[in-house]
Amino acid sequence: MEILTILIPASLFLGGIGLVAFLWAMKTKQFDDPEGDANRILTKDYDDKPRP
Repeated sequence: MEILTILIPASLFLGGIGLVAFLWAMKTKQFDDPEGDANRILTKDYDDKPRP
């Protein structure tokens, strides 16, 4: 049972780091257009010649 005194704070600390990282990603608009890239891949015209 002594291990719980280490595991509980460690898990709360790691969960807090994950929450802060998620909130930072939301604040910097990392999830602004999740479907835009997928649509661009499907609709890109590959017949164009690459620019030099």
